[in-house]
Amino acid sequence: MTSDLKSFGIKLLLFSLVLFGIHSYLMFQFYDGDLQIKIWMIYLFNAVLVLAVYGILSYQTQKGSKKIFYTFLALTIAKMFLAILFLLPLFLKKPEHSQLEVINFFIPYFLFLTFEILSINKFLQKL
Repeated sequence: MTSDLKSFGIKLLLFSLVLFGIHSYLMFQFYDGDLQIKIWMIYLFNAVLVLAVYGILSYQTQKGSKKIFYTFLALTIAKMFLAILFLLPLFLKKPEHSQLEVINFFIPYFLFLTFEILSINKFLQKL
């Protein structure tokens, strides 16, 4: 594991923990019910995918590949597909608070995506 990937992993872990803490606090304060998709599952899902994308792109740059952009696009499309699969229980069961469930997923999803893009941009500028 390269030092770049280690430092990114640490930043991602801190980012995830801070967001998770804020999200959990807000849910504790404003929502009493039980969610079908747990908040910790959402954050674990997003963090693992962001780490995988960064790791794959890092590996590709070490190998000297020039197709980083195409790989990033393919991985982003794969992430979107996995997000739909992750949310499939919501589409099939129609929970009582489905709008809250979807918002609970997509706000962290886009925050993680922003973190990923900024980190990859910073990483590629070093090259």
